[in-house]
Amino acid sequence: MSETSQQTKPPAFGKWRSFLWPIHKFELKKLIPMLLLFFFINFNYTILRDTKDSLIVTAPGSGAEAIPFLKVWAVLPLAVLFMVIYSKMSNKLSKQKLFTATLAPFIIFFALFALVIYPMRDVLHPHDFADKMQAALPAGWSGLSAIVRNWTFSLFYVMAELWGSVGISLLFWGFANDITRVSESKRFYAMFGLGANIAMLCSGPLIIAFSNIRNRVPEGVDAWGITLNYLMLMVVASGLLALATYYWINRNVLTDKRFYDPEDVKKAKEKPKMSLKESFMFLARSKYILCLAILVIAYGISINLVEVTWKSQLKLQYPNANDYSTFMGYFSTVTGAMTIFMMLFVGGNVIRRFGWTAGALVTPISLMATGAVFFACIIYKAPLAGVIAYLGTTPLMIAVVFGMIQNVLSKSAKYSLFDPTKEMAYIPLDQESKVKGKAAIDVVGARLGKAGGSLIQMALLSIGPLAVITPYIAGILAVIIIAWLAAGKSLGRQFRDVQAKREQEKLAAELETATIAVEKPVKAKASKSSKVQEEMSPN
Repeated sequence: MSETSQQTKPPAFGKWRSFLWPIHKFELKKLIPMLLLFFFINFNYTILRDTKDSLIVTAPGSGAEAIPFLKVWAVLPLAVLFMVIYSKMSNKLSKQKLFTATLAPFIIFFALFALVIYPMRDVLHPHDFADKMQAALPAGWSGLSAIVRNWTFSLFYVMAELWGSVGISLLFWGFANDITRVSESKRFYAMFGLGANIAMLCSGPLIIAFSNIRNRVPEGVDAWGITLNYLMLMVVASGLLALATYYWINRNVLTDKRFYDPEDVKKAKEKPKMSLKESFMFLARSKYILCLAILVIAYGISINLVEVTWKSQLKLQYPNANDYSTFMGYFSTVTGAMTIFMMLFVGGNVIRRFGWTAGALVTPISLMATGAVFFACIIYKAPLAGVIAYLGTTPLMIAVVFGMIQNVLSKSAKYSLFDPTKEMAYIPLDQESKVKGKAAIDVVGARLGKAGGSLIQMALLSIGPLAVITPYIAGILAVIIIAWLAAGKSLGRQFRDVQAKREQEKLAAELETATIAVEKPVKAKASKSSKVQEEMSPN
């Protein structure tokens, strides 16, 4: 018998304690190191996410139009290659060695990038070859030659993208799912989410501080190079602290049976492995799951379409890498603060008061509202110039600000409303639909959502540069959000119907149980009475 089963059951939390801090004092030994581990990994993710955009968007001969090409031609194939290598390593290494072997190459690369690769960029980058390549490509495909021209920056972009999926999804959540009991997960996982956003609040101001170093260095000195050195120093230090924290948890927490016992920790069930064809076939058979898949795909495509267009405007406003990075630091800080606010005070209240459908539709409605203003400022720049000048600003700055508002709202709404309503939609389904539906959406949603926006932009860029195709992007985005809203409303009706059906079945089962419970004593009494009468009656 484990120690936990021998201990007295911890007292229940009060109303406010259960809402704000549902953690027992003795559990801090496990929770705080896990929070620190997630903090260090997400701290790096925020710095790397902002730095990769600053590098690639402001690079010579490059811009935001390089991002779709990077996602399709670099991120996707290298992610597949990484998973193949990771799978082979997982068969040969212990979990602790696998964690270290996976994280260490990232730390080494980011250190080498700042100290060796970036200072040698002029020698390493093939500008002459890229010029010839661009001359042979359509004008709108300058992004493809840009990722070749600045291939070291492209490699940094890929490694930064992989850090998010590898560090957060694969390593942290894989580790958390392995060592967290079901009873703990209901309380701990919400705390992990808050810890991740606190990391954004900390990394944002540091990005701003080190990006503003441009104002304090002599003219002629590469200020962006100095900024990169400081940023990568923080990334390396945070990565090493993540490894040290992971080591400490294994030595001091996982050896304590109050927190970890392989026999007590419930292992997650294996998800069915479904091919792309099988996933599409399953979606086609279920309108409910199909609507849910549309929500996931539409979110991925919409965010991709908006972000690239917004970052193209951001480069026009802040062509210098330090200025661009400073703005991204402010963006990360505001996003972290807004997400924490939404998670604590908005998400659950909206769903409880207004229902599932309202909670699910907040994200597309906010995207459509801010997107309309954002694209209007770009498309109708000339007619609006006079009105906006009267306000003391420019159409470009208005587009940058509304693009930022859109991105902040979409990310905070995703964590506080979109993700919870998506997971709630699985609850009333039968076990087969729940398990297979989630597997199908993971396959189709992940692929189409992430790559769909990039493929659309690549197709449009064959017509012309980003400035020319912006109206088409706006039109496609409007169609996608309308489909998103329609699927959300339809799913809301189906969700209520399925929920009502499950409630009726539950009530019927309870009524049947109660009826049986009442009938048993009556039948027993009648049987006893009959037996007494038989005994009293004369032969």
